[in-house]
Amino acid sequence: MSKDKPQILLTNDDGIESPGLWAAAEALSEIGYVWVAAPREQQSSTGRSMPLSSDGRITVQQLQVNGQEWSVHAVGGTPAQTVQHGILEIMGQTPDLVVSGINYGLNLGMAVTISGTVGAALESASYGIPSLAVSLETPLDHFYSYSKEIDFSTAAYFTAKFGKDLLDGKMPKGVDLLKIEVPNDATPQTPWTWARMSLMRYYVATAPERGSWDDDYKLGYYPREDYTDFEPDSDVYAVHVDRKVAVTPLTLDMTAHVPFEQLDKRFRE
Repeated sequence: MSKDKPQILLTNDDGIESPGLWAAAEALSEIGYVWVAAPREQQSSTGRSMPLSSDGRITVQQLQVNGQEWSVHAVGGTPAQTVQHGILEIMGQTPDLVVSGINYGLNLGMAVTISGTVGAALESASYGIPSLAVSLETPLDHFYSYSKEIDFSTAAYFTAKFGKDLLDGKMPKGVDLLKIEVPNDATPQTPWTWARMSLMRYYVATAPERGSWDDDYKLGYYPREDYTDFEPDSDVYAVHVDRKVAVTPLTLDMTAHVPFEQLDKRFRE
């Protein structure tokens, strides 16, 4: 371990074998020492959950990435639990930066509370650590795959760029983490823009089709394809209409911005 470099904890929700994770690891190794701790299995859509069913076992593995050998940690838990294991026992110290990704598929709009990618970054942000969640636009049928057809190089470029910015102390007070969404046709020259989280549903749940409630069924979903009614300053619009990299500042504070005096008038009268 190089103690003179910034210490970076890298995780994801797709699992330790994900090519997106390794694209991020390579890019981040240019700006710091990278500790890799990722879920042992696929953990997409687990949000910031801490299920009691997780076994918490940690296995150290040796992986070859572009001819270089990495010692990595596969954790029996969700992305948020993996972050806790990373901070509390794998690293044994507080990292200077936590990065979650690069995810197969976008995490847009209200999907942020479902996303395991964002959930991991929310967990690290709760420790006061500068945090980054990065996702790449991919076809729906690749969301739970380890497809080698996906080119993560541009997303990796923006991961390192914003990772360096956070290490340089550019995160202002009031911002706990950055969420980055990269279009699939982006290049390092693609403009990026600040975008707020859309308050419209981007992923639409599909109604179950089964003969009996006793039949097993996993709820499905699909992404919207008509973006004309999404807010022009939103993450959805930035990626799908403007084809820019959308950077959304997020906060752990979920308190509604309504004056308590206004609430008193409604609930105490």
